[in-house]
Amino acid sequence: MRKPIILATALTAILSSSLAYAESLPGKGIKINPVQSTISEETFQTLIVSKALEKLGYDINPIKEVDYNVAYSSIANGDATFLAVSWVPLHDAQYEAAGGDKAFYRQGDYVVNAAQGYLIDKKTADKYNITNIEQLKDPKIAKLFDSNGNGKADLTGCNPGWGCEAAINTHLKAYDLEKSIDHNQGNYAAMMADTITRYKEGKPIFYYTWTPYWISDVLKPGRDVVWLEVPFSAMPNGEKTDTTLPNGKNYGFPPNTMHIVANKKWAADNPAAAKLFSIMKLPIADVNAQNLRMHNGEASQADIERHVNGWIKAHQSTFDGWVEEAKQAAK
Repeated sequence: MRKPIILATALTAILSSSLAYAESLPGKGIKINPVQSTISEETFQTLIVSKALEKLGYDINPIKEVDYNVAYSSIANGDATFLAVSWVPLHDAQYEAAGGDKAFYRQGDYVVNAAQGYLIDKKTADKYNITNIEQLKDPKIAKLFDSNGNGKADLTGCNPGWGCEAAINTHLKAYDLEKSIDHNQGNYAAMMADTITRYKEGKPIFYYTWTPYWISDVLKPGRDVVWLEVPFSAMPNGEKTDTTLPNGKNYGFPPNTMHIVANKKWAADNPAAAKLFSIMKLPIADVNAQNLRMHNGEASQADIERHVNGWIKAHQSTFDGWVEEAKQAAK
């Protein structure tokens, strides 16, 4: 008659242990509201953070897509929890406008060495020896990239409201290019689809882009396109930043770093999540590779979930290490 008693005792012990484990998770009972921009390629970075937070016991709501300005203001006032793609220095203006360091917790580097700048097709660059955007002041050079017949170069540029919009407009004014270049704005992904079509038709192209993003895996710098240098550093709002890279090249933008940003008070109340945000690191090459898979057709939510789960499985010990270190911070 002792076996049922022993079995019941063992079962009670297992259940108690499971309950104790669940209760020990620092995020138990706390809801999280992640935000990102409408760029679907940002979902990969955001979901990896969400999956790690789930392991800490947090209840994750679906990602909400908003404009960057709305993302920062929502986090500052507590309506959203985190943004996994806070660019420095590209988003500095939005960050400061919403409260800066007084409103936000932003520690650690999630993705580093994100480049951006202007590119043209290599065929045209080689034929006319174009290496610097300043050369487009020459009407003959500008006309090469004219796609609508007005004599000005058509630059595939930045969505209105993005941080790069102000940078591009600053450059065009500083380099005296407003008379020879049209900064075309709209839906970036749609405009780049047209730009790639032009390239495939053998026509000259001129566009702005950034990394990590799939564009540079389709139009490979050095093979298909080349980066254009700028004559000197010029930043929005008169900011004094030297954008010259260690190799001596100057593409007009300093290398950017992506960070996970959260509400400062919320982070103080949730030390496990704060620690997690500060230690997670994602290789830029992995983001580029995933973005290219999306461009090649694997772009559904289920596809991105599969990419995220695959990345976690391939880096399981690193991922588990983040979660464990974060748990320790809550003790």
